Amino acid sequence: MVVRPWTITERNGRAYARGVGDDKAGVAVHLAALRAFEGLPPVGVTVFVEGEEEIGSPSLANLLEENHDLLRADVFVIADSGNWDVGAPAFTTTLRGLVDCTVEVRVLDHALHSGSFGGVAPDALTALCRLLATLHDERGNVAIEGLRAGPGPDLDYPLDRLEAETGVLDGVGYLGDGPVVERLWTKPSATVLAIDATRVLDASNTLAPVARAKVSVRIAPDEDPAVAMQALTDHLLRHAPWGAQVLVTDGSQGAGSVIPFQGPVADAARAAFTEAWGTEPVLIGQGGSIPMVADFQRAFPEATVLVTAVCDPDSRAHGIDESLDLADFATACLAETLFLDRLRRGDA
Repeated sequence: MVVRPWTITERNGRAYARGVGDDKAGVAVHLAALRAFEGLPPVGVTVFVEGEEEIGSPSLANLLEENHDLLRADVFVIADSGNWDVGAPAFTTTLRGLVDCTVEVRVLDHALHSGSFGGVAPDALTALCRLLATLHDERGNVAIEGLRAGPGPDLDYPLDRLEAETGVLDGVGYLGDGPVVERLWTKPSATVLAIDATRVLDASNTLAPVARAKVSVRIAPDEDPAVAMQALTDHLLRHAPWGAQVLVTDGSQGAGSVIPFQGPVADAARAAFTEAWGTEPVLIGQGGSIPMVADFQRAFPEATVLVTAVCDPDSRAHGIDESLDLADFATACLAETLFLDRLRRGDA
């Protein structure tokens, strides 16, 4: 059987396809709520589909400035996060920010035979590995000086749940110290996303003159991305091994967010979601970054921003077999419909 990633396949109450949860389901929730009112919602609604979120929304701030009056609203509902569990809705109240860069290490002006000069002359890949290893301490905590870390919510994240969601192999330990929710949502994390070097298939006994890697750092919700980028750059330059020449090229930057969930609009949303789901929503953080949330907060500081969800912990966004629980999807559509109706009734 041939399964195409862009074709939805249904199995055991879940829909499988690339992007079925992140972010197609969020757009579909908005459309379903409008359809529930036959295209005539009880309050004024503008549907805004932003297509650059996965690359940090670089054009959005200017677009909001240029179309400020057109996009002005009392409430922004951004359906791009995750629920606490299947059948357990959530509103996201913190998001980590993101910075990334490319780091290049040079040690030679040309390649050398490893038998002739190995043991004296360094190779770039080994130097790069040693440099990347300095991003964490021995326990896996991020060791980049100057990065902030915030407190997490008073919410238990059981170890058995973490094991089920991550698929960490037997004997492999988890990174860092402190509560799981802090390590996931409010403390920085550093990831080596890719390395440019000779493929194993093409390897020869050669000292490589140059190697590079892409490094991504998630930052605390209230961290300044420019400050974090400078801290990452300074760290990589300062820890160059053996006097290697290090060049750091800035990549993308995205601000995190602290999203207050309070006031009459939040109360109306809580009531609507509780009615739809049959259980009160959980207030959670997310370790991922949605820079557009901060853009809307800056552009419309008087508005209420609600970050809702359709995905659940088993949705595997960005991965193979990305999926969506269809019952949760239907309930999310109902919840947003009830919320619009509560706004009509003046509950907010």
